[in-house]
Amino acid sequence: MKNNSLGTKLLMAAVTLALAAYFGFQAVRYFSDPLSTIPAYNYRVEEAVSVSGYVVRQERVLPDQTGGVLQVRRAEGERVAVGGTVAAVYADQASVDRQTEIEALNARIEQLQYAREAEVGVEVAQKLDAQIRRNILDYRAALTAGHLGDAQKQGAQLRAQVLKRDYTNTDTADLTLRIQELQAQVKDLKAQIAGAVQRVTAPVSGLYSAVVDGYESVLTPESILELTPSQLSAVKADSGTASGVGKLVLGDSWYYVAAMQAQEAQALEEAGELTLRFAKGVERDLRVTVAHVGAEENGRCVVVLKGRTYLAELTLLRQQSAQIISNSVEGIRVPEEALRVMTTTRTDEDGNTTESQSIGVYCVVGVEARFKPVEILYSGENFVLVRADQPSDKETLRLRPGDQVILSARDLSDGKVVAAD
Repeated sequence: MKNNSLGTKLLMAAVTLALAAYFGFQAVRYFSDPLSTIPAYNYRVEEAVSVSGYVVRQERVLPDQTGGVLQVRRAEGERVAVGGTVAAVYADQASVDRQTEIEALNARIEQLQYAREAEVGVEVAQKLDAQIRRNILDYRAALTAGHLGDAQKQGAQLRAQVLKRDYTNTDTADLTLRIQELQAQVKDLKAQIAGAVQRVTAPVSGLYSAVVDGYESVLTPESILELTPSQLSAVKADSGTASGVGKLVLGDSWYYVAAMQAQEAQALEEAGELTLRFAKGVERDLRVTVAHVGAEENGRCVVVLKGRTYLAELTLLRQQSAQIISNSVEGIRVPEEALRVMTTTRTDEDGNTTESQSIGVYCVVGVEARFKPVEILYSGENFVLVRADQPSDKETLRLRPGDQVILSARDLSDGKVVAAD
């Protein structure tokens, strides 16, 4: 009896030790499982060359004016027709003040005429209220962005609309009388400055620019085709070129000239259409083409890029740093080490067995690891850009930004239960 009791105790002890060892081993295996994940996210890679160069345009400097008070009548980048007024030269400051008063009176007359001709009623008032609200938002946006010129224009429009709103409830007869009074004042002021003002007109059609920097005659669309890298680096502005009136930018094309390595220039020439991104001054990417690649000099050459859009936004640019982008790839970024190959075996009705392989990543879906096939778009340093290699109707197999991609795990397989850190 005692022997049986002792044997039972020894057996129970052995079983207990075996179970403890088993569960201990599983616990160590669980807590030492090297599972690690990282989120996938959208990413863009650009193949670009960084350069420093000059913006070149066909420009015509307007003759400078001496004597009197000059008042420019055009905004930066505004198109001026042949014979259009660019600026006015007044005999003295008093004439300038009278002209300013004339413009204010004309604005008031326009507001009164609007109020007189509009149908007085709720619809008119509501329309003006909506316009005022939009202008307030535009005015605030211009101030926030630091665009003071735009803010000034928005402020003037806002004031005009507020006055129109005030006049919508005024009697039509009173408005007509007030308009006649203001028109008489304008007529009298014009008589006072008659002969005291001279117009400066545009000899050709073009975009107006107030800044004359001396490069207008040094860098032209024709001269940049002959430059070598050393000549470009030695370019200096012509101090003798100056005008307080400004200049006209002619045509609809502009150029960017810069020196770079000959191999980079050849690659850009072969790329076709390119993207030019200025470091400052322009908030958009610009489409350009390679217009000319100069002769090689000490491993470098001059490249001329040509653009045909947004010239009105480039009238103030001259020496600029920029990136020339020849190619860009967008995709989902994942670490290169997360890529895995899954082999799938299929047997047809005749018993023939075929194997196929697909590249993809394992992602944590719920508590399981799921294999998601991908197509590699770009390989970088320790990362790749991919896109889902599954149709949209298989949403659960499509890799998406935000998915938790598994970097490492023991015995990884599709459907395996995993535990994230």
